[in-house]
Amino acid sequence: MLERIRIVLIGTSHPGNIGATARAMHNMGLADLALVAPRSESRSAEAISRASGADKILHHAPVYDDLESAVADCRLVVGASARSRTLPWPMITPRALGERLPAELADAEARVALVFGREDTGLTNAELQRCHAHVHIPTNPDYSSLNLAAAVQVLAYECRLAWLDHQPAHSAPEASTEPATQRDAEADQVAASAEHEAVFGITWDHPPASHADLERYFAHLERTLITLKFHDPDKPRQLMARLRRLYLRARPDQMEVNILRGILSATEKHTARNDQA
Repeated sequence: MLERIRIVLIGTSHPGNIGATARAMHNMGLADLALVAPRSESRSAEAISRASGADKILHHAPVYDDLESAVADCRLVVGASARSRTLPWPMITPRALGERLPAELADAEARVALVFGREDTGLTNAELQRCHAHVHIPTNPDYSSLNLAAAVQVLAYECRLAWLDHQPAHSAPEASTEPATQRDAEADQVAASAEHEAVFGITWDHPPASHADLERYFAHLERTLITLKFHDPDKPRQLMARLRRLYLRARPDQMEVNILRGILSATEKHTARNDQA
């Protein structure tokens, strides 16, 4: 589970913070670090020194130009935010985030991204609007500023607690009078169900859409709404932000996104035929 949790740092300005983040991750068993448009050298002497033996994570960390590229294959993207926003977004605590992870990562193909912003300004509104939810660390309101690596450490710790809670018990199982073949069949059925369990807590027929799938849908949706003259990009009035919030909160699966895009394509074709008539 832990190997499929990605820590994403955006616009980090101090190499020591990148190194300290790698150390915090390695402490908790995380190894997937992604850097988006860093403003400092991630493999400098200072970064390696602050990594304190976790520099392998630094050497394997890819660098991306934008957030979309860094989380394209992730099914859940959570942005760390210390500030309240004009447009409210689903907000969870670090503990609640950890509790969600086992279900989110039940499918072996699933990945989760935890996104952290710049030391001075954090995440922009546009970046936060690309996240399914925001996580807020309940710090002392009189002094709420957290060092970047410290914030990563808090969330990484909650990830590890969730992982530890779902490890098999070490005690020997009680003897069973059921035939071995029946017990094995039931165990296989439970395991297969767990692999396809979605965030809704029940067996689902399709996995949640990836971040890349959703971004393609949002681009298609905006293009169609402009064609219909329902959306004016020069006077957006938070329309696309609110639609993002709606769909990200709903967590559509891959088939549902395909259906929604099919509706948009049919709408575009119908509009084009009417324009030619």
